[in-house]
Amino acid sequence: MALATAWPTHLLRQEEVAANGAEMFATTHGGFERLAPIYHNALIETRHSCVPIEWYLKPHSFSERNDLFLKHALALMAEAAEKALDEAGLTAGQIDTIITVCSTGIATPSLEARLMQVMPFRPDVRRLPIFGLGCAGGVMGLARAADMARADPDSRVLLLVVELGALTFRYQDRSKSNLVATALFGDGAAAAVVSCRKDASGPVMGASHEHTWPDSLDVMGWDVADDGLKVVFSRDIPSLVKDDFKPIAERFLVANGLTAADIGGFDCHPGGAKVIDALEDCFALTAGAMVHTREVLRVHGNMSSATVLFVLRAALDADEPAPLLLTTLGPGFTAALMLIHP
Repeated sequence: MALATAWPTHLLRQEEVAANGAEMFATTHGGFERLAPIYHNALIETRHSCVPIEWYLKPHSFSERNDLFLKHALALMAEAAEKALDEAGLTAGQIDTIITVCSTGIATPSLEARLMQVMPFRPDVRRLPIFGLGCAGGVMGLARAADMARADPDSRVLLLVVELGALTFRYQDRSKSNLVATALFGDGAAAAVVSCRKDASGPVMGASHEHTWPDSLDVMGWDVADDGLKVVFSRDIPSLVKDDFKPIAERFLVANGLTAADIGGFDCHPGGAKVIDALEDCFALTAGAMVHTREVLRVHGNMSSATVLFVLRAALDADEPAPLLLTTLGPGFTAALMLIHP
């Protein structure tokens, strides 16, 4: 019924991030000349952050960064939720279920319980917080929202996805994974209202599918360090897409009576420039064909689970022909796919 996005006000320009990153990592990774391609090849021009760039240039404790996470995640969720409710012509009191998806901070009470303190949701609203899906959480969150709406066809479900990936940067960590994270991650949120009510209108959420590879827990995720969540990228994800993702996507399409040639828009989570290249190759698309995926990456960077919903919003605004294919990859290591029929 509605889909809205939100992002914080601080703008991170990639050239400024690169200059600071090159200085910060120079002693461990070879200085600016060696590091510059990492930032340039990411195909990101800007990202948005809940804190100014100066914040990243000194160490912070886990508790300090998580306090910032709680403050800013709540503000972004509220903004996205209000936009989505307004688009759907609804009030907070008409929502029956709230689902929150996030992997970049810790919240107990959970994020939707905190949101209930600042927005007038009913006290009997059902709550489902989901943690740990990482970049796959956008599609998997949509799938869970669809499942809950189908289970109670007269209800309305509000899906909230918020990630402050930039805020997880740890100043003391000079690992290659942390360096790559400085070139990729941004902050953002999205909200969707989902329903099977007879008075509901909007794009139809079709079939979805998930595949978790065995013995793949080390591909991506978090390790918990004293000063925060330590990013893990320990395998070549573009190679995994090229070698292993294609048959999974093909089987999903065939099971739904489709081939890649039938898809009107490939709207994939942009894990990074090389991942997009691998996805375009996977679906036999021309280089640069995933226009919305590339544009979201260029302007917003990788916002983990929220990113694919930014891509979907762009595709819907552009009136891409049906059906659309959403794909994401995340910790587990898991692929998630969904068909959308505008």
